[in-house]
Amino acid sequence: MSRPILIIEDDSSSARWVEIYLKRSGYSSLLAFDGITGLKMAREENPALILLDLMLPGLSGEEICRQLRNESDVPIIMLTAKGTKRNKIDGLNSGADDYIVKPFDPDELIVRIKSVLRRYKGDVRKIINCGQLRMNTDTMELSVYGETISLSKAQYAIMVVFMNHPNIVLSRYRLIEQAFDNDFESFDRAIDSHIRRLRKLIHRVNFEPLKTIYGAGYKLECPET
Repeated sequence: MSRPILIIEDDSSSARWVEIYLKRSGYSSLLAFDGITGLKMAREENPALILLDLMLPGLSGEEICRQLRNESDVPIIMLTAKGTKRNKIDGLNSGADDYIVKPFDPDELIVRIKSVLRRYKGDVRKIINCGQLRMNTDTMELSVYGETISLSKAQYAIMVVFMNHPNIVLSRYRLIEQAFDNDFESFDRAIDSHIRRLRKLIHRVNFEPLKTIYGAGYKLECPET
């Protein structure tokens, strides 16, 4: 099943209306009606794309966008009644990929969603940095302080997930889901031993980025950029 589109919109009727059109176009969706819940779901649910209102209770759309851009490359389209040129510039500067002013044509919305998703599919980052860690997804190489580390196929798959989700707590379920395409039978019991081996490979004096968050999962700590 493809990943859902997250709709963060405080107007429930507008959110349901968008949800209907997404469903007709073959997309599943999740709904959040305030900024704080929306940000939490964006971090936990791994959406394929986010449709984000600007004027939200709890946390503004601009702030959600800024925070997510420090953590991930999830595509974001802003849907808002704020339609001035300055509003659009501010929205795009905060990290949005597109900006659509309400009211909008639902067919245009679907076209814009497909366009953004195509753009992301063809623009996968090849070099990912996290402190003294550097990953080249073209050559499938990981280096620590410039030293290339040899990884097994499973270890590489796990590190790709960590590097693409810096400073985010990832449950064992989510790690397996993203690294091994839900092959729980093969990897459920092995995930902890894979991470123990990864620690031995990448940890150095005063550099121990892979953390266990007891009762929740694991986190790769990276310096904020």
